[in-house]
Amino acid sequence: MTSDAEHDGTRAPLVLSLALLVGVFASLVTAPGAEGIFGAFLAALMLAVAANDARHYLIPNELTGAALMLALLRAAAFVPDTGAEALLWPLARAASVTIPLLLLMFAYRRWRGRDGLGLGDVKLAAVCGAWLDLATVAAVIELAALLAIGAYVANTALQRKRLRATAFLPFGLFLAPAIWIGWIGETWYMNWLGGWP
Repeated sequence: MTSDAEHDGTRAPLVLSLALLVGVFASLVTAPGAEGIFGAFLAALMLAVAANDARHYLIPNELTGAALMLALLRAAAFVPDTGAEALLWPLARAASVTIPLLLLMFAYRRWRGRDGLGLGDVKLAAVCGAWLDLATVAAVIELAALLAIGAYVANTALQRKRLRATAFLPFGLFLAPAIWIGWIGETWYMNWLGGWP
């Protein structure tokens, strides 16, 4: 007879494998060709970020760095004639998302004397900015925050515990898949408009 911990240990790789297959398949169906391949890699990276943050409350720099480099490679691939200028928009969007969140992180730490947002979450938000338009970024961050709060409230209710304002949540677990969902939404919309090359 296997314990619940052993059962969860054998189920997790299967769930992750299925999620990866769904992410890759959905990316390639949404955008056949090069954009779909970029989306499939994004799905794999975001799944790895979510799994790592759920397990260790840590978002590895290697994963966010790879996702950021992939966004720049994507930008260069789709606008090759403009050269370095093609990289400016993703970097500008990444900075415009990162700077306010850094300020919020430092202000909260100064005000409350503890972290409310981790640096890994801020770096992941930069990836969000590099991949998505700013309107989509705002929707993605809001979606991730609502999912995180909803999951915390549901889990607390199921365990019959009290809600705590100081609860520690792995925000990357919710933000990473939301970034990929945002990419799916943007890509579908652009295909619907006939905008992708």
